[in-house]
Amino acid sequence: MFLKLQAFTRLSSFDREALAALGHLQTQEAQPRRDLIREGEQPKAVRLILSGWACRYKDLPDGRRQIVGFFVPGDFCDLNVYILKEMDHSLSAITRVLYAEIAPDEMERLIDERPRISQALLWHELVNASIQREWLLNVGQRSARERIAHLLTELFLRLRAVRLTEGNACDFPLTQADIAEATGLTSVHVNRTLQELRREGLIELTQRRLIIPDLDALMGVAMFNPNYLHLDHEGRHLDAND
Repeated sequence: MFLKLQAFTRLSSFDREALAALGHLQTQEAQPRRDLIREGEQPKAVRLILSGWACRYKDLPDGRRQIVGFFVPGDFCDLNVYILKEMDHSLSAITRVLYAEIAPDEMERLIDERPRISQALLWHELVNASIQREWLLNVGQRSARERIAHLLTELFLRLRAVRLTEGNACDFPLTQADIAEATGLTSVHVNRTLQELRREGLIELTQRRLIIPDLDALMGVAMFNPNYLHLDHEGRHLDAND
């Protein structure tokens, strides 16, 4: 779980041990398509995804839903959410999800005692904000083809950062409805666009598995600039003692 944070700041062996211990705290399991917590409920802990995929979403009274973020292993679902009186969004499992619930005092102790981790967590939140800006640009300016190519590229790179890819392939449990709700498109439009990307040899998507034969080509279609993910170890100059 510390692989993602190490992309931002070098962590000592003690830092890594402290993060690994989080996975042995209060762990919970959510079944596929079940909510971890709903809008309006009181948040009492920070959630860290240990395995599986989850999403953040908002919905309307008539049932329409917008996915505003995906979580993969190593992602925290809002670091300071426990200061709120109630959730202003919902979290839901895409697949079976195992996650740690970190009590506020435990989170504050970790931040106070491990300054490198505190710095890495700050980067984590800044990157989350950067991803939200990119998603807003997606919906506001990119075509359907560009939006979907961009989403596939982003998720692949995020999974690769935590070593959950195999060469040019990765697990991909999202349905066409999930992609539609994340990109502001209809399922029909998503289906048509995915078929187009397949015909051009840009992606292979079968049996919950994504293969990207030529990542640079897909990035070109999406006009993808990976700088917003900050996965190039920008914090490597911030050395850590073992």
